[in-house]
Amino acid sequence: MTRKTLKLVQLPVPPPAAFAATGNVPLAAGCLGVAAQVHGFSDRYDVEVVAPSLTDSLGDTQLAERLAASEPDVLGLSLYLWNVERSLHLAREVKRRAPRTLVMVGGPEVSDDNEWLRRQPGYDVAVAGEGEEALADLLERSLDRRALAGLPGVSVRTPDGSLTPFGPKRAAKFALSQYASPYLAGLVPVEPERSVYVEGARGCRSKCTFCFYPKAESGLRLLDPSQVEALVRGLRERGAKELSFLDPTFNHRPDFELVLEALIRANPNRELSFFAEVRPEGLSAKHAAMLAQAGFTRLELGLQSVSAKTLKRVKRGGNPAMVAAAAKLMRSEGIDLLLDLIVGLPGDTADDVARGVDYLEKHQLGAFAQVFALFVLPGTAMRDTALEDGLVFEPEPPYRIIRTATMDERAIADALSDAEARLGRRLEARPRPHLVDAGPLNDVFRLDLDTATGEERALAARAGAQQVALWLEADDLFERRAAAREAIAARQAIDPYATLDVVLVPRAPFPLDLLDVLTAQLAAGTKHYETRARAHRSGGDVARLSVVLSASAVFPEDWVEALRGEVPVFREQPLSRALADAERLGDSLPCARVTGPLDAAGVARLEALADPEGVVFADRAAETHWQRAVLGYGDAGA
Repeated sequence: MTRKTLKLVQLPVPPPAAFAATGNVPLAAGCLGVAAQVHGFSDRYDVEVVAPSLTDSLGDTQLAERLAASEPDVLGLSLYLWNVERSLHLAREVKRRAPRTLVMVGGPEVSDDNEWLRRQPGYDVAVAGEGEEALADLLERSLDRRALAGLPGVSVRTPDGSLTPFGPKRAAKFALSQYASPYLAGLVPVEPERSVYVEGARGCRSKCTFCFYPKAESGLRLLDPSQVEALVRGLRERGAKELSFLDPTFNHRPDFELVLEALIRANPNRELSFFAEVRPEGLSAKHAAMLAQAGFTRLELGLQSVSAKTLKRVKRGGNPAMVAAAAKLMRSEGIDLLLDLIVGLPGDTADDVARGVDYLEKHQLGAFAQVFALFVLPGTAMRDTALEDGLVFEPEPPYRIIRTATMDERAIADALSDAEARLGRRLEARPRPHLVDAGPLNDVFRLDLDTATGEERALAARAGAQQVALWLEADDLFERRAAAREAIAARQAIDPYATLDVVLVPRAPFPLDLLDVLTAQLAAGTKHYETRARAHRSGGDVARLSVVLSASAVFPEDWVEALRGEVPVFREQPLSRALADAERLGDSLPCARVTGPLDAAGVARLEALADPEGVVFADRAAETHWQRAVLGYGDAGA
């Protein structure tokens, strides 16, 4: 019997910088791979969970070619709001190259109320809800060439291109212990530089209307404390350093203290650090001490709003005093926090958001605040009542709130800007230009627009990495603007969902109108999650456009200052020059692109003196270190 192939893929959140850790752990894909084994398909299918090292680095075309090369029988894609559009593009490209491949999609994006997803082409089968048992049914029917329509939680594309209604909701009843951890099964690698994801529970007792969990599954299914202990020990033995518990509310399980005792036994020397999300209700000093003893170094607490009326309306419950009391207990044990404040909840006003920031600062919690706009997610109760609640939101991912009955678009934008100003930091990471020298990856393309041959232009338009820098140089860049637009358009066509940095290298000053021309071309590219997310970030970082001034070039100071008012500007310089100007880089001087020899002591001094966003490195190793260690773009615990 010819063996078939099943490839399972999860694409990452687009990172703020090329060498930033993505945090992409294909746990869902791994769980499906384990399910295929448990249900007896190992002798008929070769199951591959595509490694994050590929999904996080390859551009659209390279990844599609890699997946389609073996013409897999089944391709499964895990859809989340940050990757759904790129995943569907990948599905279409794989189908174009391997038309017989059956493409299945699942994940939180798949629900019967996501009309946007149902209008998208490229996939054959959509699975709503948990996938372990649905996958087994689909693989069995596929092997027997039976119809797939009608299965619980499954929608199938018909020959005319439409989709059948989803089958009845599948009851999630199986015990979590029925399926081994994908890490222990060898389907997902344990990598010390990445956080390892652990499911000790599925389901949530909370009823928050903005969250996916209550509508998906209200009951709790648990690994018992001894099973959690064995799992953690096994992961520690395989080299894990940080474990993130995906339990929707870690302290809602009735055996919470027993699980903490199990974790203390499994991690006696606190070699592992743990992260989880908790609710403040019922947390005591004893719990705080046990959490610290077990190895928890960070916890997420949801404030969400300081309005009791709003918290009741969205069925969150609780109150800010509980959050502050729990936060104080955790901080007394040295545990860091993440505290969420959502802008745009139904009923909240701009004053409520401001009072929320006041509350965080009053209790010395501003440093831990995550303030962000509401996403009206598919599969949530809030999506069902959006019209009657007066919520208007973007129809495409990330489904960001536009206005509510109590806050218009300007009020939401101002509330976020005010929070950012009062907290003294950006609420979201600023996208970092990709300015390293060319290396082994297809991620740096340089084009001299004055001398480039047709062959060189074609090379600059070939398939590339997930983040690419296109360097454009000319004596008169404005005169060559049509060629610049063509080069940008060629890159947008080959890898439409890749992150593209356009880097201008002028040999003479150019009219600043050129920036508008190139920004318009960048804006003409494919719209997707990352471009929409960037459009809302402060600072206008919609276009990934920057300028690098060579060390030898001399430009009028007033022109450079005018240019710096429009886009990030970097001047190439050795480490010694960067150190001499360290405190002024990115402030009264352009940022530095550090070139030439480096030494560890000098880089450490630069780290101590300079604004880290005012420095980039041409050297890849140095830039990777700076992004992960200095800017904090590594996985927590890395």
